[in-house]
Amino acid sequence: MNDEMISATGRRKTSVARAFVRPGTGRVLVNGKDVKEYFAEKRYSDNAVRPLMLTDSLEKFDVKVSVYGGGLSGQVGAVSLAIARAIVEYDEANRVALRPERLLTRDPRMVERKKYGQKKARKRFQFSKR
Repeated sequence: MNDEMISATGRRKTSVARAFVRPGTGRVLVNGKDVKEYFAEKRYSDNAVRPLMLTDSLEKFDVKVSVYGGGLSGQVGAVSLAIARAIVEYDEANRVALRPERLLTRDPRMVERKKYGQKKARKRFQFSKR
């Protein structure tokens, strides 16, 4: 493909991320901040750019991500999925490296809702026989 910008969406838990990928020098911005600044913990920032590392394209693309909702863990998963989908759309050959690592699969796990007559989703109120 050429120098056009490609966008993709990623979701995880209640977080939604939109990634905009274009050929560039390797800048990764999340909500206007550098990825290492936005996800201060190394494991989070590494997981967010994992699709770029696995395809050896960390220095090939400029990535701009807007993410909202959820907490840090959900946002990391959403960013990772959005970037993975975008670079696969850019070059289908990247799918071979990302598929075995399950980076193109949306994680379906969501928080179970709280039920009435219970304390939480599964925890009950204490039973009293007398």
